[in-house]
Amino acid sequence: MRLLKILTGLACSLALTAQAVPVEQYTNLLPEGASLSLMVQKVGAPAPSIDYHGKQLSLPASTQKVVTALAALLQLGPDYRFTTTMESSAGISNGVLNGDLVVRFSGDPTLKRQQIRNMVQSLKQQGLQKVSGSLVIDTSIFASHDKAPGWSWNDMTQCFSAPPSAAIVDKNCFTIALQTSKQDGGIATPQVAPYYPVQVISNVRSYPRNSPDARYCEFDVTAGENQKYTLTGCLTQQEKPISLAFAIQDGAGYAAQIVKSEFQQAGIQIGNAIRFQTSNTTPEKIIAQTQSDTLHNLLKVMLKESDNMIADTVFRTLGNKQYGVPGTWRTGANAVRSTLRNQAGIDIGNTVIADGSGLSRHNLIAADTMMQILQYIAKNDAQLDFISMLPVSGQDGTLRSRSGFKDAGLDGKVLAKTGALQGVYNLAGFITTASGEKMAFVQYLSGYAMSPQDRSGRKATLAGFESQLYRDIYTNN
Repeated sequence: MRLLKILTGLACSLALTAQAVPVEQYTNLLPEGASLSLMVQKVGAPAPSIDYHGKQLSLPASTQKVVTALAALLQLGPDYRFTTTMESSAGISNGVLNGDLVVRFSGDPTLKRQQIRNMVQSLKQQGLQKVSGSLVIDTSIFASHDKAPGWSWNDMTQCFSAPPSAAIVDKNCFTIALQTSKQDGGIATPQVAPYYPVQVISNVRSYPRNSPDARYCEFDVTAGENQKYTLTGCLTQQEKPISLAFAIQDGAGYAAQIVKSEFQQAGIQIGNAIRFQTSNTTPEKIIAQTQSDTLHNLLKVMLKESDNMIADTVFRTLGNKQYGVPGTWRTGANAVRSTLRNQAGIDIGNTVIADGSGLSRHNLIAADTMMQILQYIAKNDAQLDFISMLPVSGQDGTLRSRSGFKDAGLDGKVLAKTGALQGVYNLAGFITTASGEKMAFVQYLSGYAMSPQDRSGRKATLAGFESQLYRDIYTNN
């Protein structure tokens, strides 16, 4: 398998310097069957210095967030904020709001329960004691499924894959403590904090560590209606409770129970039942509100920590703002494509965009398309302030402990977005070379699978491959 191809007509070798280096120096560092697409290009240069399968469509994984972030900065602007409001067409008279109270959610990925509590307290300070009508939970900002096409079904209950709904509270993630039984085959006991409006049922068996019953038994969780979670399978016995976290599947229902609880704790009565509003309506008078941090700061968290929730709510918001309809996965994809073409002059061609985070395995992008995006970012970074948001090798974010860069002595030299799925290890960003040149690079590596023998012998490791490759790029460009 050829690993690198310099555009100099060389067929059987690659050159990062004037001296040709055997292809095997790199291919031997990857497991057999791995597939690589790689581009390296000096910032501002008319053509890449390394183009190996640059037009091959690949899974972007979380490098997709680079595309989402650029489109968001261009369309929404760095100062955009998500706003959550409490509204009513009625006024407060003698402590009573004579009508419905609407809580309009905006897809704020960082909304916290404390912010809802603060809004409720603001209403109490305005003299509110009772709402005569209904508590209306408005999620009309988004429509259709909250889960993107191509998401792995068995990740759905994991917090990194929590559905990015219009109503999000504390990242739509809750934690429990699961205490295994001391009896052989006994049922583990879940401990759930009372402030989580969820129900957790355990059918999990507990077995000694070396028990044959536990050898192939798997732990599982099923999310049902009305925030009911059922735990099944088995675990080995533990002295201390096991901390677990699960994703909320029904954002609107979960938020409704939290809002209702906060009104009850504040001593404010709600006259009628909770209603859910999914059709777009004219906003009413705002009587309390809260806002997120600026978009630029949210995107920094998104890129540094690879936050899927931020990426996908921003993605759906792009569709809403671009077309004036509820944000969906399709409108988000169309908005990204349109924004890049019209505002950055980047035609992403046959790129497939299924979500904003890169969780979907339907996404496809070529390295040369991502290179166009990186070149635009570098050229316009004085206005975008984009590169500073990327993880820095050996310092922060998802590159803090990337061993390949550490082994190569490149701490602080690389700013790049990582992307990982099963068998996929991607990078897209910038490296400052020993000569002071800034190089943009895209690494799309898929089909990466190691045999048990290679794993035990530490052969063909990702760290070894990246260390060798990026050390050469750093030294010889």
